[in-house]
Amino acid sequence: MSNIPAKTTQLVLLLLLLLLNNAALAQVNETRELQQLQSSGQQHPDSALIVLRKIHARAVQDNDNLAAGRSLQQMGQICFNQGHYAQALDFYLHADKIFGQEGNRDLLAENMSKMGILYYYNKQSDKSYQLYKKALSLYKSTDNKKGQAEVFGAIGHLYEKHHKYDSSFYYQHLALKTYNQIGDNYGQAKIYENLGSIYEDLTSYDSSYTCFKRSLELYRLHHDEVASLEVINNIGDILRKTGKYEQGIQQSRVAYALSLKTNNLYQLAASSRDIGKGYQLLNRLDSAYHYLELSRKYSLEVYSRESLKQTAFLQVLYDMDKKSDEIIRLNNIRKTNQIITVAVITIVLLLIILGVVIFSRQRLKIKDQRVLAEQNNSIFEAQRELMELELKNKQLEEESLKQQLELKSNELSAHTLNLIKNNQLLESMRNTLQDMVKDDKRDQKKQMQQIIQQINQNFNHEQHWKEFTVAFEQVHQRFYDKLKQHSNDLTSTDIRLIALLKVNMDSKDIAGLLGISIDSLRVARYRLRKKLNIQQGDNLSTFIQAL
Repeated sequence: MSNIPAKTTQLVLLLLLLLLNNAALAQVNETRELQQLQSSGQQHPDSALIVLRKIHARAVQDNDNLAAGRSLQQMGQICFNQGHYAQALDFYLHADKIFGQEGNRDLLAENMSKMGILYYYNKQSDKSYQLYKKALSLYKSTDNKKGQAEVFGAIGHLYEKHHKYDSSFYYQHLALKTYNQIGDNYGQAKIYENLGSIYEDLTSYDSSYTCFKRSLELYRLHHDEVASLEVINNIGDILRKTGKYEQGIQQSRVAYALSLKTNNLYQLAASSRDIGKGYQLLNRLDSAYHYLELSRKYSLEVYSRESLKQTAFLQVLYDMDKKSDEIIRLNNIRKTNQIITVAVITIVLLLIILGVVIFSRQRLKIKDQRVLAEQNNSIFEAQRELMELELKNKQLEEESLKQQLELKSNELSAHTLNLIKNNQLLESMRNTLQDMVKDDKRDQKKQMQQIIQQINQNFNHEQHWKEFTVAFEQVHQRFYDKLKQHSNDLTSTDIRLIALLKVNMDSKDIAGLLGISIDSLRVARYRLRKKLNIQQGDNLSTFIQAL
């Protein structure tokens, strides 16, 4: 009995191993399928696109995001090869989003590099360069030497097309050095081909020939006949440009034979054209005409075949878009139906809950209203009594304020009358004494002068003015603040004159209080009008009363 759990555990482990092996085999098969499609996409782009679409759908269903991203990337590459740049960019951008979410920096960098090539062919070199730089940065972060070398080569090619040959040589040599470090002969072959093209642009034909020969050797090591064809044609061009017409024709014939072997119509047209050019330079016009006519025939066949491919490819794209639209429409209908169903169920439940809540709340509300009505009555009575009490207090406060105001007014009037009486008495005594001083009684003169001096010293006693000022400010609050808004140059004598005008005192009493004559008072009023900026024709007393 004790062996049963152990056997069960072993069986579970075996099942898990089988499942993992099946998943690994499926992933390996999918990777091989993608590689095969990548190689056959150039010859049969329509079929490859259909298969890639199925792989993408299967990857989405299995939640294999990386496989979905790689299939989108290859669909973008096929569209790019067929010249459908907008559709290619759309696939690349979807792949870019997936690789970014998965955090796979190598695939993200590869995708950016492909988009950089697309922007280059679309005459957007600035965007192309920016994407190359981003891809290079990502490859450096993962120490992917092969990826770095590919981007170096792409940047060098970009500079070559802008005739910046120093920068182009710099990046191509960086790429060559990196490929040497990792022992990638195939990558070196591509870079030697690029260097040969640069030397050819600079008319350095010996260096160009050497680079093309080295590139051809490395391509042949990898049995890449298509790449070899292009290099052989380039070597033939170099030989013709250096006057070696027979050798150039010989290289073009090698390319022609290889094109026939691989059934490469495009290279057949190119090699036939090159042979025709060689014979034309040798003045063998019959042979030149034969091969140029042969090139034209192959070119027409290439055009016809490419037209058929484009038609089939466009039909596939149309069918894919139509299916995608139909899937989106069905998904939207399904989502809408689900939303409607959920919404209906939710609304019914909410209505039931709402009915129960309303019924319960209505019962509670009636009960609460009774209690609340009783509380409101008691609160209302209390508030009414409180308001009556506050009203009585306000009435008492108003009466008290009125009494205080009347008292202060009476005090102000009393102070004013006292000042007037004192000054009038002093004025009378001063006049009498001045008349006595005019007499020649020398024995009284000195004594009377002392009395007059004492009267003058006490004529405007400050204590009376202080008491008057305090009483005035209590009655006329904020008067001086309003006055300062009109002028800040007022003297104490000006302020006293304004205060006396404010209490409606006549000119004779004001002159007596200030100890000046009526004429002096008139001058003081004139100066005061100027300081207060009172326009001519306006009454000074009216202005002061309005403050």
